[in-house]
Amino acid sequence: MSRTTQALLLKFIMTFAAAWVAFGFIDNNTLTSIFIVSLLGTVLNYLLGDLVVLPRLGNIVASLGDGLMGALTAYIYSIIILQFTTSFFSLLLFAGIVAVLEYFFHKYLLSAKKVAPSK
Repeated sequence: MSRTTQALLLKFIMTFAAAWVAFGFIDNNTLTSIFIVSLLGTVLNYLLGDLVVLPRLGNIVASLGDGLMGALTAYIYSIIILQFTTSFFSLLLFAGIVAVLEYFFHKYLLSAKKVAPSK
């Protein structure tokens, strides 16, 4: 397994844990919905946050953007899939947890030589 694949798996696990806390415990959503939101959030945050924003604007901006993008993804998913419910608090909690976790994840990405993006 390549280092980029391992990093993406770690990113998914972090996002899933944050979604489980925010949308599972607080809003009582199913694991299937939480899995889908986590997968969407992971892919979007990697493609936009890690590959585009992080190299150009740095860790703090990318981390905050990843948190906001994750919450926006969950909110849009809740509009499309009516069985998935969110509250302002759960979206805020999810964004906060993702932003903090992404800050440390980005430090790892920038220090790892064989993981995109790297210095």
